[in-house]
Amino acid sequence: MTDRAHPGVDAYLATLPDWQREICTELRGIICEADSAIDETIKRSVQPYFVLSGNVCALLATKDHVNLFLYDPTVPDPNGIINQGHGNATARAIQIYQGDPIERGPLIEMLRAIVANNRAGGWRRLNSTGN
Repeated sequence: MTDRAHPGVDAYLATLPDWQREICTELRGIICEADSAIDETIKRSVQPYFVLSGNVCALLATKDHVNLFLYDPTVPDPNGIINQGHGNATARAIQIYQGDPIERGPLIEMLRAIVANNRAGGWRRLNSTGN
């Protein structure tokens, strides 16, 4: 990882079963690849968040899958990788189960679009100005 790695994220990943830790570690690398300026932090006591001018995404391991929450409901998903929360007002998610492939290219594109919107003031502001 980069110098932006957060020890709380490391601690969160250390508690996970191997298969979830592998998924989260791969996602962490993809997030960093999308924009090396994305910072890691912990919110809600233990949940890893990735931020740059606002929330970009967050990880949450559940009993049988890992959620990657994407905090911009306006970013297009032309490859159909989002599989949860299509009607949510603030975030959608990709649920990844053991053995599922991670769509690296499409995910990087979506993360970069979220970062671009954040840098431009955030999706809420962009929507209110008609952009």
